Amino acid sequence: MQATGTVEFVNVGRAQPLQVSGRTVLSGFRKQPMDGKVQVGPTGLIGDEQADLTVHGGVAKAVYAYPAEHYAFWQTVRAQARVALWDEVPPAALLGENLTLRGLLEQQVWIGDLLRLPGCTLAVSEPRFPCGKLNAAMGFPQAGKMMWQSGYCGFYLAVREPGSLRAGDRFEVVPGPREVSIPELFRARRAARA
Repeated sequence: MQATGTVEFVNVGRAQPLQVSGRTVLSGFRKQPMDGKVQVGPTGLIGDEQADLTVHGGVAKAVYAYPAEHYAFWQTVRAQARVALWDEVPPAALLGENLTLRGLLEQQVWIGDLLRLPGCTLAVSEPRFPCGKLNAAMGFPQAGKMMWQSGYCGFYLAVREPGSLRAGDRFEVVPGPREVSIPELFRARRAARA
């Protein structure tokens, strides 16, 4: 049975200054939900920016998707870290994602799977790995560590068929070769760091 789900939010943002470990850097982390159709080109959502193309963006990592189901976890750990609670943060793009998805978790996704949407097709390319900007954007220094421990990383998508998408779009997952899953690749990178 093929997995299906819904795009809850489509999020776009421009690179902006972000304080990271006492210095100012550019980051595309801050994104806002968009109304209506958003065009999708070969390198991602039109109007979206990434500040460091060595780790985010480009053809292979054109779109970052994140499961809405993990938001409760982040709400809990942010509260434990005494960071602003839910009503003081955006309702979407908390992790800097382009697509906030419901109905598709990392353990259901394999490299090469396709997300077929009404207006475009996206291909799963790799997990997102936490960076120093994650701690700054989330407001507490253990955010990256929490992502590594939980495996709640989300995943990058390449654009197979450009077009458009919008919040509320339903998608189906078309299985790829199913050789390497998102959790397997994420754990391998974590083990290599240790």
